[in-house]
Amino acid sequence: MSNLATHTSYDPPLVDGNPSFHDITEWVSVHNERKAKPYWWAGFSIAAMLTIMLVTCFLYLFWNGIGVWGNNNPVGWAWDIVNFVFWVGIGHAGTLISAVLFLFRQEWRTAINRSAEAMTIFAVICALIFPAFHIGRQWMAYYLFPIPGQMGMWPNFRSPLLWDVFAVGTYFTTSLIFWYTGLIPDIATLRDRAKLGSLRQKTMAFLSLGWSGSMKNWLHYEKAYTIFAALSTPLVLSVHSVVSFDFAVSQLPGWHTTIFPPYFVAGAIFSGFAMVATLLVPLRKLYNLENIITIRHIEKMNIIILVTGSMVGFAYMMEFFMAWYSGVQYEIYAFVNRAFGQYWWAYWTMFTCNVVTPQLFWFKKLRTSMTATFVLSIFVNIGMWFERFVITVTSLHRDFLPSSWDYYSPTIIDILTFIGSFGLFFFLFFIFMRHLPVIAVAEVKMILPQSDPHFYEDHAGDGHHSHEPTPTVKPSHS
Repeated sequence: MSNLATHTSYDPPLVDGNPSFHDITEWVSVHNERKAKPYWWAGFSIAAMLTIMLVTCFLYLFWNGIGVWGNNNPVGWAWDIVNFVFWVGIGHAGTLISAVLFLFRQEWRTAINRSAEAMTIFAVICALIFPAFHIGRQWMAYYLFPIPGQMGMWPNFRSPLLWDVFAVGTYFTTSLIFWYTGLIPDIATLRDRAKLGSLRQKTMAFLSLGWSGSMKNWLHYEKAYTIFAALSTPLVLSVHSVVSFDFAVSQLPGWHTTIFPPYFVAGAIFSGFAMVATLLVPLRKLYNLENIITIRHIEKMNIIILVTGSMVGFAYMMEFFMAWYSGVQYEIYAFVNRAFGQYWWAYWTMFTCNVVTPQLFWFKKLRTSMTATFVLSIFVNIGMWFERFVITVTSLHRDFLPSSWDYYSPTIIDILTFIGSFGLFFFLFFIFMRHLPVIAVAEVKMILPQSDPHFYEDHAGDGHHSHEPTPTVKPSHS
């Protein structure tokens, strides 16, 4: 990806501290090679306990059935679909940062894309467990796949729930391969730095697929990376559009609207970037990566959160306008009920967190503040979860027949399962932090001034600073 080095001398450097190539390798790899710090063990232990709680909740559900959830009639979809859409939305930003920003040659993505891609993979895993258990008879899940030879029947291809299987499954598979492709040069670096013959060296040698760093390797790598970026880009737009069809193709007031696909995509990017900020603000501090994940990176993410948050706020207002403009009394009632009905507290929590909170990023002092970024990103995540709750529950709990109306409340199993899904997410993320580079080392090196082939025509030296210690990178053991 030598074409990444397209910045001009007028642009401020994307990496602070004027590091050498060796410095970048040291700053990132040292966290995978030394013993884990106490803060890692503390976070990992809490996440592991929450994951055990999640598994226990699902075992309890598997034994007793989905009646242990608070779903009722008419609220047949509740926290399960809410959590599914929430986690799929979180998983949206990783591929957007990796693929879309790569195709648009946005070099600032290199500092955050690796962690964002990992976040995507883990968020989609968390998302998929909810519909998998909501089907009731989990051992029949294979009926969702078109295997007519064994089952003697085809799935219902007109069902948007089946579209979800293909859309989210394709998105997960492509994102996983794309993530792994980008990891290969960095895994090879860890392999070359590991003790020869150690389990770590053998594992990294296996995962690096024989990478030697040759010109041929890089040519194949660049082609593969570009192809996967091109394949992933339409998926970024399609996956949450398809998820929105779960609601939009129904005849239910509050759901049957054409604004849902762009509205869901904007909301997914909004929540995804907020979660990236939530993860990276403490990570850059704990791992001493302030020179790579700089304030400028955080500010750019906050600007995207501001733009997409404004789009989401516009969509909220357009929903009310279209309900009034349609003249359909059921549609008007659905939206008035959202804002002033029994779930008014959920609606205004959503509105405050998603519309008011991101507007604070108009102030440069706040969008360049790490504390403000971390706090506001959490508010955005809370607001986006409530958005899915409001859409799902407020349209269902007031059915067409007043005799069917009911109030939905989650059970303790609902709540513990949702909390446990965060445990699973962070459990996977802590493992990732411990064993793989959280920064795309090879890509960051490509945006350094030294990566310009004409750099040494104007600068003395051969690529290493005079004060630099002897590089510890050993020759490849391919």
